[in-house]
Amino acid sequence: MDRVYLVLPSEEHEAAYINMMNEWINVGGRIYPGVIKRREMDYITWLNYIKSCRNKDTCPSGYVSSDTYFLINSDEKILGAISIRHYLNDDLLSTGGHIGYGIRPAERKKGYAKMMLKMALEKCKEIGIKRVLVTCDKDNIASARTILANGGILENEVIEEDGNIVQRYWINVPNLNL
Repeated sequence: MDRVYLVLPSEEHEAAYINMMNEWINVGGRIYPGVIKRREMDYITWLNYIKSCRNKDTCPSGYVSSDTYFLINSDEKILGAISIRHYLNDDLLSTGGHIGYGIRPAERKKGYAKMMLKMALEKCKEIGIKRVLVTCDKDNIASARTILANGGILENEVIEEDGNIVQRYWINVPNLNL
């Protein structure tokens, strides 16, 4: 398997980012983590937005500070993305968690999510998050397996207003053998 890395998004990733997002849009389905959707922003505006999210003082109102990374291979292809929220507000504690992640459709079922989550847990350890909440929809078996493979312990399930069931897993970071 190709060596993969977590990198902060930069201007040099624009073409690879657009390629990944076009693939995701063509396949359909939800894009994770939600922060990677530019909505109506151009790429540079989006980059500035996610940079502002890294600091509590510049993070947009109503959001928590977070770091967003691309998972890339040696060819600079973006395989997925992951967002690490530095702390939890009530919504994140209920169903969002510290970490949101997604692998682009063509790269799924290759073990990248497991590797990406492990790398993100290392980042959590570096910034002092000792206990990480990671959630997934109950019907997302692949994500549940990824979380379990990284030491996740199922605490409970939460039923959202629309009837969707979210599973809440905790991972104790200081105990990781990283």
